[in-house]
Amino acid sequence: MKKREIMRIMIGLILLVSFLSIPFISPVKQYISIPNEITLFENQEGYALPALAGSTPSLEPENNITQAFSNQLVAEKPGKSSLIYEFAGLPMKKVNVEVLENLKVVPGGQSIGVRLHTLGVLVVGHHLIQTEQGKVSPGEESGIKVGDILLEINGKELKKVEQVASILEDKEGNELKVKVKRNEKTFTTTLSPQYDQQDDKYRLGLYIRDSAAGIGTMTFYHPDTKRYGALGHVISDMDTRKPIEIHDGKLVKSNVTSIDKGKNGMPGEKNAEFSVEDESIGNITRNSPFGIFGKLHENVQNHVMDQPMPIALSNQVKEGPAQILTVLEGQKVEKFDVEIVSSTPQKHPSTKGMIIKITDDRLLEETGGIVQGMSGSPIIQDGKMVGAITHVFVNDSTSGYGVHIEWMLQEAGIDIYKKDGEQKAS
Repeated sequence: MKKREIMRIMIGLILLVSFLSIPFISPVKQYISIPNEITLFENQEGYALPALAGSTPSLEPENNITQAFSNQLVAEKPGKSSLIYEFAGLPMKKVNVEVLENLKVVPGGQSIGVRLHTLGVLVVGHHLIQTEQGKVSPGEESGIKVGDILLEINGKELKKVEQVASILEDKEGNELKVKVKRNEKTFTTTLSPQYDQQDDKYRLGLYIRDSAAGIGTMTFYHPDTKRYGALGHVISDMDTRKPIEIHDGKLVKSNVTSIDKGKNGMPGEKNAEFSVEDESIGNITRNSPFGIFGKLHENVQNHVMDQPMPIALSNQVKEGPAQILTVLEGQKVEKFDVEIVSSTPQKHPSTKGMIIKITDDRLLEETGGIVQGMSGSPIIQDGKMVGAITHVFVNDSTSGYGVHIEWMLQEAGIDIYKKDGEQKAS
């Protein structure tokens, strides 16, 4: 190989290494760390600005933000402004700053019982009917699948399983027109009930359900509107594993009776009791990937942190110590230490924004870490509500995911981003 070619290859390698090294050069790393947008709340502690060697950030004239220190922003009132990083008198980067109206919520931690009524009746399985011609499943033959929702039969809206039995008695085997919802599509099919020789009744060959129940943890409520959020994850049907579409539901207080300790490979569980006949503390109007939502009938207390506290956006959550509120026995809410291992600033809703590790010795001793029924336990950091625990890691029961509070607020109908200067929650 000629010397000129060798030299050309060496120069190329040097340039490649130099190019790849650019992001690791300190000033470049500092520049990349500066966000394009900053969002913060009015009258909260200063926002720490990223430093850039040789550059001093300055604010636009007549802004609604004061620069308390060289690297701190303090918001005085809601509005928008811009921050300019300059070097040698030349603008290097512009950062848009939005200040939101201060919002406070009351943390939960209470153990709650949940009773959901499905939209229509949910198909959870097929079964065979013994007829003169042999065993058949009319529902399966008509194309109805597990997970479908039966909305109407012969134009009559369905809300309870008992309605289906009543219709079968009246029609005595006549062909039925059934309105079905499958995922986002709705269609109508015909279904011919068959006479079951064993039970002496006409049947559809379908297993159906109109309700579901379980336990979880209250996350927060908004004291002005009584809107609340709980669980931090969707409630799915135990048989179909699909999210339950709800017609309505109610919350009641629940009493934790014991805890099955978790271990790696086998999540633990809170055992709690409640009665659907108990007095309701709130309704349930929404079941989403971020939890269940509705309105409380009155304020509820945890007797640990009952005063409204500010919230933190996803970009304000820090890695490090935090606390959660949850119940280990009876209805007593207690505070326990955790660590936020990581937190991802998010511009769009996501259910897995944080990784949480239990560090409290007593909680580890009692539960082994995160257990079922702990979902929704509020996460508090530096006097702010930052989110809720949602899932445990199967292979590490001491750790799990958390969801940021701003997405739960959004699902509850509480818009933290002002619109015409007013809070949109009602």
